[in-house]
Amino acid sequence: MTERKFTVIKGGASVAISNTKRSFISAFITDTRLMGVVGLHIHWELSSLDFISDFHQFFYFDAEEYGFETYKSLIGSDSQELMVVEQALIGGLGGKKVDVTEREAIYLVQKYAEMNQRLSLPMPETKSEYSFLLEEEVTLSKEELEELKDKICTPILTDYQLINYYLMRIFGRDFEAGAYLAAEGLPLEDLCEDTGATLCKNSIEEYLDEEGFSYLCESLIEFDGKYKLVVSEITVEGRKVTSTKKRSSFFVTSAEAAMMLNHPEFITVYEILTDMDDFFQNFAYISANSMQTIHENGRLYLEFNKNNDHVNRKVFRLNEDIHGLYYATDYGQLIIAAYSLIEIHEIERELNKSSVASSIIPTAKYEFKEPILYEFIQSDFEDFTDFLDFLNSLN
Repeated sequence: MTERKFTVIKGGASVAISNTKRSFISAFITDTRLMGVVGLHIHWELSSLDFISDFHQFFYFDAEEYGFETYKSLIGSDSQELMVVEQALIGGLGGKKVDVTEREAIYLVQKYAEMNQRLSLPMPETKSEYSFLLEEEVTLSKEELEELKDKICTPILTDYQLINYYLMRIFGRDFEAGAYLAAEGLPLEDLCEDTGATLCKNSIEEYLDEEGFSYLCESLIEFDGKYKLVVSEITVEGRKVTSTKKRSSFFVTSAEAAMMLNHPEFITVYEILTDMDDFFQNFAYISANSMQTIHENGRLYLEFNKNNDHVNRKVFRLNEDIHGLYYATDYGQLIIAAYSLIEIHEIERELNKSSVASSIIPTAKYEFKEPILYEFIQSDFEDFTDFLDFLNSLN
């Protein structure tokens, strides 16, 4: 086998793409279309008389509002850099990576680029790097389109999963995905609002009446900063929604919505025993698969679930795609939080086995009836215990 030589190309990816031969190597898509977003990765080989190099393109598509939203690229095959880019773009989607063909990959890029044009949305930066994918139109046959839909949509295993995904897509006015989950000819606009809405929570109850077996759904949705509770009746057959009927729909206040969305939060507090720079260096391995945000007094890391099993539940909550949260303060505390005992214990075990285990020591554990970590992050307090003492003094 010929040894492949990789090099940094002067002038960047745009120059390399326009002046070299491109050969398709592979591509994958996340099977998260039913969540409304997908991530696509295309791997090319760039070659000329002077060099051979890998070229990786990452695309983030939103089917509801933003279309072709984000684009990132990388020349070469540094595994660490690839992991960072991939995690930043698709790490939180919770889906599996499914192989797609070159034609399927290009079709998807063109499909969402057309959505941007139709909705007057700006294209992501560095268009010169991916413009070659838009030059020659790719058309898929009906059979090819069905095959691609099956690739980008996770398999439906239960009625709960079917109903939650269906309501999520319909309330978002994503009728393309809604039709995939519905029996042929089912009206798709009977339940939704005039504008797209987010399904925040859905509770499902089974019942049997003279007409047969049905599901009663209570859906909390949010749109334009307002909340609404929609009660609907749904029947299913063969993992398809066969009928829907809206029973009631009424607005609720933000306070009422907050009460409906409340859930427990489990917190463990650690004291960091080392210099913060050393801690963050050792913590990098743990946080590699997390989304990081910088706050005034520390850094917050969100670790998402590796799957979307939270959709396959009798009671669906949108925020249950989060496995855990890590908040490292600038003042030497590491606070971890999760929404179940199982998850907080998993995070504790992972920390105990990690490279930071010798530099942290647990100092307190708490269970709260509702989430409190974000309130601490937004406060001016430096110490979590002082923050709790202050809250207690108010009662």
